[in-house]
Amino acid sequence: MNKWRSTRARGVPKVVGGMNKTEAAYAEHLKLRERRGEIAWFVFEGLKLRLADNTFYTPDFAVMLACGELEVHEVKGFWEDDARVKIKVAAAQYPFRFIGVQKDKVAGWKFEAFTREAP
Repeated sequence: MNKWRSTRARGVPKVVGGMNKTEAAYAEHLKLRERRGEIAWFVFEGLKLRLADNTFYTPDFAVMLACGELEVHEVKGFWEDDARVKIKVAAAQYPFRFIGVQKDKVAGWKFEAFTREAP
């Protein structure tokens, strides 16, 4: 095993093209919301947003609400500084509602909205 191989300091490295446990649990939450008619559609890693030259952001979920509004949901166990910067930059550039999602032991899920900053 290569001791110089890059690993994430927090949590288990994400499987390329697959969901981690928190993302899979959130997908189940979205399926329930879809069955209740709250959302019309969702997809895992279905969008790739260009933030700058050679800098892209692939949100965890694109979610279309029943009213037709598109939201971007980013599921995190822990927010690293670079991930928080990327979602803030994306929220400033794109007309979607950006939502940070974390597992909450009491409420189930905790949500944080990222909005466009006023000029």
